[in-house]
Amino acid sequence: MTVATKGVDRIAEAFGSHGKRAALMPYLMAGYPSVEVSAAAGLAAADAGADLIELGIPFSDPLADGPVIHAAGTEALAAGATPHAALGVCERLSAQVPVVLMVYVNVILAAGPEAFALRAATAGAAGLIVPDLPHDEAGDVRAACDAEGLALVPLVAPTTRAERVADIGASARGFVYTVSLTGITGERDELPPGLVETVARVKAASPVPVAVGFGISTPAQAGAVAELADGVIVGTRIVRAAGEGGAAGVGAVVGELAEALR
Repeated sequence: MTVATKGVDRIAEAFGSHGKRAALMPYLMAGYPSVEVSAAAGLAAADAGADLIELGIPFSDPLADGPVIHAAGTEALAAGATPHAALGVCERLSAQVPVVLMVYVNVILAAGPEAFALRAATAGAAGLIVPDLPHDEAGDVRAACDAEGLALVPLVAPTTRAERVADIGASARGFVYTVSLTGITGERDELPPGLVETVARVKAASPVPVAVGFGISTPAQAGAVAELADGVIVGTRIVRAAGEGGAAGVGAVVGELAEALR
């Protein structure tokens, strides 16, 4: 693997050369509403202005997912979606846009960190987001990702203590996923009131970009977050669009969000 092809470098380029106030990262569930449609939806998102794709690997006990994404993962699993199938979707998308896999730690441990990182890198993934992997226990997975040029993207919540934010920022790869609110994913009517302070303290501790997710669904909300952060992550609204309108529905929603960030 050459330096130019490392996932961490693709992420850095995506945050640095998109022509928007902030990079746009839609979330899609691999295998929902089918493997083929999820791949087509990812390509449509890239064509419509996505700078990166967060691709969820369906899992039976998704602790951080709200009802829409949880239901999408359940449906994908019932239809036979597997981590292998999800990596196949990643491979199809990664030629066009950096893909960051959202994967629960049991999936990684079942394969072994080194084996999973190698499989992810071979599929063209740029990084991993592992929401149930505590920062203090991430050493083995981070080392496996580093060996393959993948970014292990950490998460910070509004309740994360200042000294822990500093520790997380110091070892962050790719970007820091800043959770806008406590709780699970889902569409909200308004952004949380403490978001400005949350983003500011994460930015102060992190040498890599800061992206915000959870509760962002409308172009207006995305535009407001783009004034604060380096990246905007939209999940539930995109997954709902995939279920309601397939690739075309996803492309339409991503296009509106991308326009709001310009």
